Amino acid sequence: MTTPFPFVANTVLTAAQLNAITTLPVNAKTANYTLVVGDVGQRVQMTSASSTTITVNTGIFSQGDTIWIQNMGAGTCTITSGTCTVSTASSLALAQYGGGTLVFQSASAATFFSQQAATYGTATGGSSSSITVSGTNYTLLTFTADATLTVTKAGLFDVLLFGGGAGGSSGQTATTRAGGGGGAGAKLQATVYLSANQAVTVGAGGSGGAPDNGGTSGFLTSVGTNLVILGGGGGVGDQPLQFEGRSMGTGGGAQGQTGRGNGSTLLGTNFGYNGGTGVNNGGGGGGGGTTAVGANAVTTTGGAGGAGYDVGAFISGSLFKGGGGGGGGSTAGGAGGSSVGGAGSTTTGSAAAANTASGGGGGNGAFSGGNGGSGIVYVRFKS
Repeated sequence: MTTPFPFVANTVLTAAQLNAITTLPVNAKTANYTLVVGDVGQRVQMTSASSTTITVNTGIFSQGDTIWIQNMGAGTCTITSGTCTVSTASSLALAQYGGGTLVFQSASAATFFSQQAATYGTATGGSSSSITVSGTNYTLLTFTADATLTVTKAGLFDVLLFGGGAGGSSGQTATTRAGGGGGAGAKLQATVYLSANQAVTVGAGGSGGAPDNGGTSGFLTSVGTNLVILGGGGGVGDQPLQFEGRSMGTGGGAQGQTGRGNGSTLLGTNFGYNGGTGVNNGGGGGGGGTTAVGANAVTTTGGAGGAGYDVGAFISGSLFKGGGGGGGGSTAGGAGGSSVGGAGSTTTGSAAAANTASGGGGGNGAFSGGNGGSGIVYVRFKS
């Protein structure tokens, strides 16, 4: 039995009606619906196989009014702000059997207290593929250049992004001082709620340093305005006042000269690591990677670049991004981190491949450093 709510003056209720006072009437809907004052204290129940909306307008309800909203249909039902502001800490898009309580703070503002966890949304953009990770099916969107993430259904998205890798340093023209390797682009992984399209910016890699010059730092990568990660720090060169590998998302390696220091990460080791140190009149330090520091040079051999990050746990399989560039050396250059960073050399440092977010290798003597690799963005949602 359902209590005859709202009560009417001078109505006599039976014992059964009084005992059913907590049983709210159901206002069943099968198509888009706009709430009215008569819905206060009731359950608005949507049942539809297609997507629907429940719209909330201002000037209808009063502070303290509550409405229970539930979705019984297979189609997503979205609570939509018409002229009334509706806030929530979860999601306004209700999957089947989702629901919650809409509470009005005033005639123009309400809060939705969801009884379900936010569900995954859907989107398009970049290059799309189907993957399975730990038994869960996902759609993976891969962005290798600037583009737009088009959100077709609001909800949660897993995002993994890398900044651009930095260029390696050259050596010094008149000596056997070798250049430091470039730092990898830093990484950022998060699960976020998105309800609108997001601009995706993929950071370019930094340029390798010309003779006697340090490598330039990598450029930042971003998804919208809230997910932003720095590029790597360039390897140190021999220009006046450039005393150490640059400090960015990861640190650049130091050149082989007394007093030249390694670069450090500005973000902390959750995002990248420091570059290695050089040896006076010898090898250059390796650039920092996303999971390990760049190695120090040993006499005339450059230090290896710091290890990168295996994105396989995110995209399935095994694939490394964000290796530091190896330092240059007069005997041997340092290896690039995780085989994706540019290798250091006794001549010109190797460049990192595009979209590896890795640092370029350091050069030796009068030879240039290698270019850093551009960043990359992965976005996935459950299929």
